[in-house]
Amino acid sequence: MNALSEQILSELRHLLSEMSDGGSIGPSVYDTARALQFHGNVTGRQDAYAWLIAQQQADGGWGSADFPLFRHAPTWAALLALQHADPLPGAADAVQAATRFIERQPDPYAHAVPEDAPIGAELILPQLCGEAASLQGGVAFPRHPALLPLRQACLDKLGAVATLPSGHPLLHSWEAWGTSPTTACPDDDGSIGISPAATAAWRALAVTQGSTPQVGRADAYLQAASRATRTGIEGVVPNVWPINVFEPCWSLYTLHLAGLLAHPALAEAVQVIVAQLDARLGVRGLGPALHFAADADDTAVALCVLRLAGRDPAVDALRHFATGERFVTFPGERNASVSTNIHALHALRMLGKPAVCTSAYVEANRNAHGVWDNEKWHVSWLYPTAHAVAALAEGKPQWRDERALAALLQAQRDDGGWGAGRASTFEETAYALFALHIDGTEEPAGRRRIAQAVARTLEWMLARHAAHALPQTPLWIGKELYCPTRVVRVAELAGLWLALRWGRRVSAEGTGAA
Repeated sequence: MNALSEQILSELRHLLSEMSDGGSIGPSVYDTARALQFHGNVTGRQDAYAWLIAQQQADGGWGSADFPLFRHAPTWAALLALQHADPLPGAADAVQAATRFIERQPDPYAHAVPEDAPIGAELILPQLCGEAASLQGGVAFPRHPALLPLRQACLDKLGAVATLPSGHPLLHSWEAWGTSPTTACPDDDGSIGISPAATAAWRALAVTQGSTPQVGRADAYLQAASRATRTGIEGVVPNVWPINVFEPCWSLYTLHLAGLLAHPALAEAVQVIVAQLDARLGVRGLGPALHFAADADDTAVALCVLRLAGRDPAVDALRHFATGERFVTFPGERNASVSTNIHALHALRMLGKPAVCTSAYVEANRNAHGVWDNEKWHVSWLYPTAHAVAALAEGKPQWRDERALAALLQAQRDDGGWGAGRASTFEETAYALFALHIDGTEEPAGRRRIAQAVARTLEWMLARHAAHALPQTPLWIGKELYCPTRVVRVAELAGLWLALRWGRRVSAEGTGAA
C-alpha cells in the first residue's frame, strides 16, 4: 500500500507539471463532426471519419444512453457530417441508423427547456435540425420548438453588434449563428471562443474571403486542439480548448478536498501553479482560459486555491458576478449554476466575507434527499454534493450533514462504487469519498458505518486502478458531455489516495483498540 501511495503521488506530481500545454481533454463527437463538415473534404480526414463512425452507439445515436438529453447535438452533427462521406466504409449505414434514432427520440424541447440543457442548446439545436430538414425528404425530425424563441431573442441581440470582442461567451457557439468572419476575430491562441467547432466554421468562411494570415492561425489552433485529445488522429478535436485556467484551478481544488494540497511531495508543482494563478487573477476575475471571458466559477475556485496556498486575494473580482441572492457564472446566462454558487460560498467563507445569502441559496437547492442534483456543468449529483459539503463545512470543524451523509451511504452501489448512470465510475466514486471525508463524525457507530463503506470502495478502486490510465467517461456538460482528462484523473488518484489513507487509519485504530 505504501508503494501504491508513492506511485499515486508521483503520477499526481507529473500531471501537475504538465499543465502548461493548454490542457488535456477528451475527443468530442459534436466538435469533430462539425469540423469535418466545415472542412468539406473527405480526403485526408478518413481516419477522423472512421473515428466518428466508431463512436456511434448500437441504437444509432451518439453519446451515452444514460443521459439522453445530451445526445441530440452530437447525433445531429454526426448525421450532417456523414451525409457527405458516402464513399467511406460504414458511412451510409451510420446515416440510416442515425436517421431512425432521431425519428424515434422524444423531443425534450417540445414544450419547455430543461434546466440542465447543454451549453448553447438554444442556438445550436434549432440550427442543426434546420440543416437536416432538407435531407432525407419527408422524414419527421423533431423541431425543438421551445428553443426557437430563445434562439430568435439571442439572434436579435447579436444583430445589433457588428463584432463581438475576443473571448466573448457567445463566440463559443459562433458556428450556430455566425454568417460572416467579420463578426469575430481569433484570439491570441487562434481560436474563436475556445471552441474547435466555432473556429472551424469561422475558418471555412474566412477562406472564401482570402484572409490567409488569420486562417493560418485558426489552422494552428485546430491542430493544437486535436493534439490535446491524445487520440493521434488529425481532425478529431475536443469540445473546448484551451482550458489553461480551469484545468490547474480544479486540480488544486480537488487536491484540497482529499487533504492533499499541502502534501510535501506535491509542494513544488503546486507552488508553480499557485504563482501563475496569482499573477493572472485581475480585478475582472478569471475564465476557463486566459483569452476567454471571466466567470464567477473559475474566479471563485481560483480565490479558494490562492487562499489555501497562503495568499490573500481580493474578493472584488467575484463581486462582479453577484446578482441579488446568488452569483451568475456569466452575465446574461439562461439559468443559474448551483456549483458556481457553491464555489462562491466556499471562497467567501475562506476569505472571511459575509455569505448568508449565498449559503441560503445553496441550502435551498438541495433535493428531497438532501443532496445537490440540479447542476448545469456536470451531469452527476456527486460532483456538486462533494463541493457543497466542503463549502458548508468551511470554518466549522465539528460540522456534519446527516441528510447528505445518509444519502451518500444509501447511494453506494453493491460493487462499492458510486455513479449517476447505470454503472459506477472512478470519478464519481472519488467525489463520494471527498464528501464522506469532509463530513466526518466522532460518533462510533457513524465512524464504523463510513469505514465499512470506504473499505468496500477501496476494494472496488484497487480492482480498477491502472497507473497513468486516461479517463474515458464524459460527465462534464458542454455542448455535449465531455471529459477534461487531467482534471478527472487528478480526482481519481486523489480519491484512491484518500481511500488508502482511510484504510490505514481505520486499521491503526482497530489495533489500538485491541
